[in-house]
Amino acid sequence: MVNERSEIRTDMHAIPGSPPVEWCVEPGLTDYDAAVAFMEARVAAIAEGRAPELVWLVEHPPLYTAGTSADASDLVEPDRFPVYPTGRGGQYTYHGPGQRVAYVMLDLDRRGKDVRAFVAALERWIIGALAAFNVRGERREDRVGVWVRRPDKGDGVEDKIAAIGIRVRRWITFHGISLNVEPDLDHFSGIVPCGIRGHGVTSLVDLGLPVTMEDADLALRESFVEVFGPCSSSPG
Repeated sequence: MVNERSEIRTDMHAIPGSPPVEWCVEPGLTDYDAAVAFMEARVAAIAEGRAPELVWLVEHPPLYTAGTSADASDLVEPDRFPVYPTGRGGQYTYHGPGQRVAYVMLDLDRRGKDVRAFVAALERWIIGALAAFNVRGERREDRVGVWVRRPDKGDGVEDKIAAIGIRVRRWITFHGISLNVEPDLDHFSGIVPCGIRGHGVTSLVDLGLPVTMEDADLALRESFVEVFGPCSSSPG
């Protein structure tokens, strides 16, 4: 049964007078260590009032990341791709070409200082973007992320289409979400994704939708504005 978490606020617009969130799409493949270093610097700048909030959209080369709750037994093929320990919450996650990673650096001091509400808002953001392609994304109380039902695979079968893993420092968020647009789904077999057994992973293209990364980015941006408020393109 879907748990709508109606008791949790999922609208996280900033307080009136806040500048729009900067929105930046990075071309090519981004090195993971370089991405983390950039986030660290940007989070410090946001906390000190030297930079606006930012959503940074990237693609990574194939790799696995280990969150703070990662269980070594969930790393099924440790030599398949590089493995990066990371300070975000959660367990093992795959990143690679065809997957849109959105690093979300927002100031929760402007948005209610509610981490649970922030996670629920991230889920709502992804669900709204999926709806643009007539895909029904759903949240689950016991499984963070966004899921789709797969009646074509059998009764009660669900696959994960988007993952969430965040960190908060001085009420500034970083890390964020990953949405499977057209990654190589076999690459997920080297881990137990997010430590969840008994479920698979899917993507928009795997669902039979000819969605490009540009299509996904547009849907993400439109849904983001609904949930978090205005954004502006990066100056470069």
